[in-house]
Amino acid sequence: MFITNILLFVSLMTGVFAPEDKPKAQAFDWNNATVYFMLTDRFNNGDTSNDSNFARKDDTKQLRQFTGGDIKGITQKIEEGYFNKLGVDAIWFSPVNEQIHGSVNEGQGNTYAFHGYWIKDWTSMEPNFGTEADLAELMEAAHTKNIRVLMDVIINHTGPVTEKDPVWPADWVRTEPQCEYKDYNSTVFCTLVKNLPDVRTDQTEEVEIPEALFKKWEKQGRKQKELDELDAFFARTGYPRTPRYYIIKWITDYIRKFGIDGFRVDTVKHTEADVWADLAKEAQLAFEDWKANNPEPIQENHDFFMLAETYNYNANNGRIFDFGDKKVDYFANGFHSQINFGFKGDANKSYEELFSSYAAFLNGGDLSEVTFMNYVSSHDDSWPFDKERKRTYESATKLLLCPGQAQIYYGDEIARPLIIEGAEGDVNLRSIMTWDDSYDKDLLEHWQKLGTFRHAHPAVGAGEHKMLNNTPYVFMRSYVKGSKQDRVIVGLDLPNEKFSVNVRDYYKDGDLLMDSYTHDYYTVVNGEIVINTEAGIVLLSKVEK
Repeated sequence: MFITNILLFVSLMTGVFAPEDKPKAQAFDWNNATVYFMLTDRFNNGDTSNDSNFARKDDTKQLRQFTGGDIKGITQKIEEGYFNKLGVDAIWFSPVNEQIHGSVNEGQGNTYAFHGYWIKDWTSMEPNFGTEADLAELMEAAHTKNIRVLMDVIINHTGPVTEKDPVWPADWVRTEPQCEYKDYNSTVFCTLVKNLPDVRTDQTEEVEIPEALFKKWEKQGRKQKELDELDAFFARTGYPRTPRYYIIKWITDYIRKFGIDGFRVDTVKHTEADVWADLAKEAQLAFEDWKANNPEPIQENHDFFMLAETYNYNANNGRIFDFGDKKVDYFANGFHSQINFGFKGDANKSYEELFSSYAAFLNGGDLSEVTFMNYVSSHDDSWPFDKERKRTYESATKLLLCPGQAQIYYGDEIARPLIIEGAEGDVNLRSIMTWDDSYDKDLLEHWQKLGTFRHAHPAVGAGEHKMLNNTPYVFMRSYVKGSKQDRVIVGLDLPNEKFSVNVRDYYKDGDLLMDSYTHDYYTVVNGEIVINTEAGIVLLSKVEK
């Protein structure tokens, strides 16, 4: 029997035996999600007819204007299978609400609201990005491809004031003081920066709909419909007609209309925590309404998902964000995950130090019922993990194999430059996505292999971690949730020579493991597998018969 096993093992290693069986894909778990984030304007231009609106013709410096990217461009890449090849579970794109019409001079030349975070009207789509019909088409395409969609939403502030964009009424927004970030009050009840009006989410007195918005609805022939819907919302909820609840109604409308799967919520720590609890409650109700009317798409039994951008939140903080004079648990106010601003620094640690510490945060501690989202670069972070794109393979390996959720920022997978000649400020992080053949094909393939492995195995992001071998470095992740079980073994920075790993506590003799990186197969013999690869990495999981 021992000789038979050895012969079988040799045949597997030489590629003679290639069974049709493949590792069994597991059910989706948000705690293992790989989320692809793009700036709508910078990703892909699918409709050149909507590139110019509202006479946005002021001169701007490099990359501070609208460049044409839109919802149809995202849909195009969904349908081409781009995200599926990366193992992406969900896409998140910058806000698509109507943006301010004018430009703002921020000291670096005129800037338009290409990034989507300067909202003028929550009840309308930004025509540069597309129409409601375009969004509906995107949602259908995404769900058909088993991809969920996070909509980026803002309640904290409107867009800046310009000649074309007058300030909202004083009972809706405050224009001073500017935040000093010294404590809770100087972070929440203030404007983030100069000329960014802060929504009075603390307003307790009822307010009227702004006259400009009322007239716009009237001109567009939707006034009565909007008023009737507002009456129904406030009658159902019993909420007062204050700014926070108007906006909550307007943004949860997108869930009921289109089946949005989750929100990425902007500037969370700059608004009272109970605002988000109210939003989460109404979002879940809207999601249940949509699922009841659309039973076929991919939502299964998952709740509506809420992701917080709590600036400077770090996984080391656990559940608590500390303002100095006040501590807040945003997870207790509707959020399932928070963006982990600490990953870019922690990624400088060794694989084992990084992975084991993050697994400990998520298993058995304060964060055991929630998670956090790691990233190596983003639209706002001027100090990403690899700004000069010199550690691109390491970026992929550490991000996609780390416990927690993973956020791929558009172009990470092809090393889109984060330093643009002639550009100033944060637009360096926001260049146009490359779709020609100038990128590193091997790098993209590396991201794809890691991403599809992660997609297939919830143990990667949501499992318990154990090092099996220090040198060469091999670890195991194990996942159990109800009746769902998953286990993987991963080896990194491996030598180009044979070495054995003891797996007798996890697999029995004769079990067949497949390496998703090279598609080689390994058989467990005498409680061990003998790894032999030129790739320097193995991504192993059991082949189910």
